[in-house]
Amino acid sequence: MKISFQGQAGAYSDLACHMAYPQAQTVPCETFGEAIAAVHEGRADLAMLPPENSIAGRVPDMHALLPESGLSIIGERFLRIEHCLLAPKGATIAGIRRIHSHPVALGQVRALVAELGAAVVAEYDTAGAAEIVAAINNPEDAAIASSLAGELHGLEILRRNVEDAAHNTTRFYVMAREAAILDPKTEDLMTTFVFNVRNVPAALYKALGGFATNGVNMTKLESYMVNGSFTATQFLAEVDGHPDQPGMKHAYEELAFFSTEIKVLGTYRADGFRLRQRKLG
Repeated sequence: MKISFQGQAGAYSDLACHMAYPQAQTVPCETFGEAIAAVHEGRADLAMLPPENSIAGRVPDMHALLPESGLSIIGERFLRIEHCLLAPKGATIAGIRRIHSHPVALGQVRALVAELGAAVVAEYDTAGAAEIVAAINNPEDAAIASSLAGELHGLEILRRNVEDAAHNTTRFYVMAREAAILDPKTEDLMTTFVFNVRNVPAALYKALGGFATNGVNMTKLESYMVNGSFTATQFLAEVDGHPDQPGMKHAYEELAFFSTEIKVLGTYRADGFRLRQRKLG
């Protein structure tokens, strides 16, 4: 099996692929669009793409690409982001003067930066930062990246788990050319879909009313512009259940009455991470 992802070898998306499918071959891609194209063109069987992070929020590019990607969501995975301080062999924490990483990652290790009094250097990618630090080979330069990136580029881990927030977690969609075939009676199913409501008063309120009256739990609702228009809004929603379950069918009928378009992006099993969080309340 081959899985495409956005980033280069050693990126957190690459690590997510290896953790979800240990025997698979990963296919690095420069952009999310290229990762999607790799599946369409047969260069990959699946794509591992992140819609959101618990600290940084949603990934705008992914939300823009999802509705027209032509792929179906067949699963979700969660990856606890464990930033490592990586440096060339022989380097010491006390000697670090510059820390390289992606701007988002740098914003997640402010306590470390303050502790070391180091300058931050923004790079295009966490794994790319590790590659750059390895090439510089200066004991004063370090990178914030995954342990996998450090292993691939021959860097030492000076300190693990340097992130400020212990809950730093990225969610990924597993996407394929064909939708997953699931029995509606299967437990712990989720459905992701997008819709546009009619431009009339209370349209969103009325469109979503069917989910409440039919006992369908909505776990996510986000809005974003369509083609740069301030009057056309698209919504991405996630609910518990399968479209063929009676409650969902009735809810979709009501949604369709107040919407101009509904597109199901996928129905899939909820990840164990999500289920454990639900039990914890």
